[in-house]
Amino acid sequence: MIQFDSISAPTPDKDGLNAAYALLNRQLDRGDLGGALAAWDGERRSFETWSALVHLRFAQNTADAEAKSAREYADALAPEVADLETMFKRRLLADTDREGLMRAAGAHAVRLWETDVTAFDPAIKPDLEEESRLSARYSELLASASLSIGGQTVNLAGLAPFAEDPDRAIRHEAERVRWEFFSDHGTELDTIYHDLVQLRHGMARKLGFSTYTPLGYRRMRRVDYGPEDVARYREQVVTHVVPLVARLLEQRRTAHGWDKIRYWDEALIDPAGNPRPAGGHDFLVAQARKMFDGMHGELGAFFREMDGGGFLDLRNRPAKRGGGFCTSFPTVGMPFIFANFTGTHHDIGVFTHEMGHAFQNHMSKNLPNVDYLWPTMEAAEIHSMSLEFLTWPFMELLVGDAAADRFRRMHLTAALSFLPYGVCVDHFQHEVFANPDASPNERHAIWRRLEQHYMPWTDHGDLAWPAKGGRWQAKPHIYGSPFYYIDYTLAQCCALQFWSRARRDPKEALDAYVGLCGLGGSAPFQELVSAAGLISPFADGALADVAREAEAFLAG
Repeated sequence: MIQFDSISAPTPDKDGLNAAYALLNRQLDRGDLGGALAAWDGERRSFETWSALVHLRFAQNTADAEAKSAREYADALAPEVADLETMFKRRLLADTDREGLMRAAGAHAVRLWETDVTAFDPAIKPDLEEESRLSARYSELLASASLSIGGQTVNLAGLAPFAEDPDRAIRHEAERVRWEFFSDHGTELDTIYHDLVQLRHGMARKLGFSTYTPLGYRRMRRVDYGPEDVARYREQVVTHVVPLVARLLEQRRTAHGWDKIRYWDEALIDPAGNPRPAGGHDFLVAQARKMFDGMHGELGAFFREMDGGGFLDLRNRPAKRGGGFCTSFPTVGMPFIFANFTGTHHDIGVFTHEMGHAFQNHMSKNLPNVDYLWPTMEAAEIHSMSLEFLTWPFMELLVGDAAADRFRRMHLTAALSFLPYGVCVDHFQHEVFANPDASPNERHAIWRRLEQHYMPWTDHGDLAWPAKGGRWQAKPHIYGSPFYYIDYTLAQCCALQFWSRARRDPKEALDAYVGLCGLGGSAPFQELVSAAGLISPFADGALADVAREAEAFLAG
C-alpha cells in the first residue's frame, strides 16, 4: 500500500526543464514520435506530482512560511513550464501526419492541444505568475479569519454549524459575523479582484482576443460548447428551477412559521433541524468503509487504500485553506482528498463529493496519456456530484436510521436550490469580463441585479455587505478559477439523472457511473455524457424532466 508520507518529487528548475525538453525535441528529430510522447508523459507526471505536493502543503497551512515560499516558487515556474509545453505541442501539431499523431497520442488529446496552444504565449508569463500570486493572497486572507461566536473562536468554515442552527438568532449572528469579516476586508477584496480582472483582460488582448471570455473557455479546455450554449442553459434554470425553488422556500417558510424568508434562513432546510452526521471525523471515516464496501467492490477497496495510506485530510484547523478539493500524484497513481469537517451535513456532502473525484482518478489512472487522467471540469463534477446521490441507500450508516430520510430530502432540496446560485455566479463573471473597466461598486451592482434575476427571494435584511452586492466575494472560484463554477451546475443536471436512474435500478446506475469514471478524460464533455446514457444539460428538457421528478419526490 502506497503511503502519502513516502511520496516525493524532485524540485525542478529552469535549466533542468530546458534540458529535458531539448532531449524530447531530439527524439522527434530522429523520428521517434512514440518514444518522445512516452518520455514527455513521464516529464509531465513528475512535474504535476511535485506541483500538487507543493500546493497541497500550502493549503494545509497557509501560515507556514516554508510552504508559502515553495508555492511562490512553483507559481513562478509554472509559466516557464507552460511555455515549454506549448512549444512542444506546437511542434507536434505541425506534423503533416496528423492521423499518425492522433493514433499515437489519441484524437481527443490532439484536440485539447489545439485548444491549449491558443491560450498561451511567452508574453503572458509574468501575468500568469501575478495571477497566481493574487489568487493565493485571496486564499490567505480568507484563511486568516479568526471569528468570535457563541464563546468560541472559529475560522470561516467553523461558522457552518452556527449558520444552520435551529435558533434563528444564532443563524443571524453567524451571518453577521461572516459578513462583517468581508466588510472589514472589502477594500482589499475589491482591489484583488479588480487587479485579477484587469490582468486577465490584458492577457486576452495580448493573445488576440477582444475580452477574456473566449480565453477563459480555452483555459478550461472546453472544446464542444461555448458561451451561447451556457447562456441558454442558464435560462433553462430560470424557467424550470427558479420557480420550483421559490415554491420549496415558501413551503419551508410556512413549516417554520416565519414571517418571511431571510438570507440567514436559507441554510436551515429541515423544520426539525438539518440532520447532522451521527459522529465526528473518526466515526465518519469508519462508517464510510462500510458504505463503500457495500456499494461496489472496487470502490470499497480503493477507499481503504486512501484511508490506510494517509490520503485524507478532513479535519478543520486554524490557517488551513477553506473548502474541499481533490488533487493527485500521477507518478504513483494516487489522489488525495482535502476537506474541512465542521460537524454539519456538509461533511457528508464534501466527503462523498471529493471521493467521487478521487475514484474517477483511480479508475482512469492507467489510461495511456496524462491528458486523460482527469476530464474537463464539468465532466469531472459529474463523478463527484453523482456519488453524493448514489450513496443515498447507505445514509443510515452516516446519520442514523431516524434521520436518513430527512437527510435525503434535505440533500435533494439543497441540490435544486444550488442551481440558481451557481448560474448567477457564472452570469456575473460573463458580465464582469465583458466590462473589465467597471468599478468595484459597479461590480457589486451587477451582482445585485443578477441575484434578483436568479434568486428573487433573497432578502439580506440588515446584513449590509451582501445587501450592497458583496456576496460573490465569498466564492473562491470567482477569484481563482474564472468560469469554473457553471461546471457544478451542468454536472448537477447529470447527477440528478443518475439519481433518477438509481431510483429505478440502483445497480444499473452504479455500473454506468463506474464505467463513466473509467473513461476519465478520454473524450469531451458531451461525448462522456452520452457514453454514460445521460442527456446533455444543453438539450431542451434535460432540466425540466429532473425538476419535475424531484418536485414529485419532495411532495411525497
